[in-house]
Amino acid sequence: MVWAYARKEDGVEYLLQDKEKESKKELAVKSDVSFDDYVETYRAEIEDSIGFIGQDVDFFIEIKADMLLDIARRYIGPTEKIKALDIGSGVGLVDRFLKSSIGQLYGVDVEDGVVQKAKVNNPEVDYRKYDGENLPFEDNSFDLCFAINVMHHVPPALWENFSREMNRVLGPGGIAAVFEHNPINPLTRIAVARCEFDRDAVLLTHSKLKSLFKGANLEIAEDKYIVFFPFKSGMFRGIEKGLGWLPLGAQHCVAGRKR
Repeated sequence: MVWAYARKEDGVEYLLQDKEKESKKELAVKSDVSFDDYVETYRAEIEDSIGFIGQDVDFFIEIKADMLLDIARRYIGPTEKIKALDIGSGVGLVDRFLKSSIGQLYGVDVEDGVVQKAKVNNPEVDYRKYDGENLPFEDNSFDLCFAINVMHHVPPALWENFSREMNRVLGPGGIAAVFEHNPINPLTRIAVARCEFDRDAVLLTHSKLKSLFKGANLEIAEDKYIVFFPFKSGMFRGIEKGLGWLPLGAQHCVAGRKR
């Protein structure tokens, strides 16, 4: 989900509605970057952008999938009983590591080709197209909703709406979780700059993400920086658990509970 803007302000461009509504709302529109153009090369594009790190994309995806399942177990309960929503599911790379553990898994994305490819990759998951603003589900529909490296593709003008929609579709006590690139980490910024479909990305700081959750009436359950070492050793994974406070991880995570 990549977007562009037609008026520039504070380094971000926006497209305003008619003059009557200009002062009230900024309307974001799709840019010329379409993820449908990368349906068959999506994985290769990411691999190319992070190749200098020495790990493939599955290394980073699996870390976040494991963390998400751990969060779900601790705050919700057995994952096989959970109904979960992957917002911005792409071609389903993350869901490959989740579908066998989560009872009911749904995914949404904004482009037809991406959604169709995800259905092929993960026929067990219920994928649907949506408009990028209004999730196509009733209030209180899910126990867990998550967005993994998605919000930096959402226009800043829609960040608050994105967070509120996560809250809306969660049932009481449900958990929302967002994983994002850490703009403070220099290697992360290099990887983003090298990725063709990240050229319009706007990275969120950890404080901004927490602020958005609080503004959406999500009680912060936990927040941390993650992915400090590009090594698979369990020893390094153990060390990282004690470094969540250190703002140098390649990515960061915020989980919030619906009040």
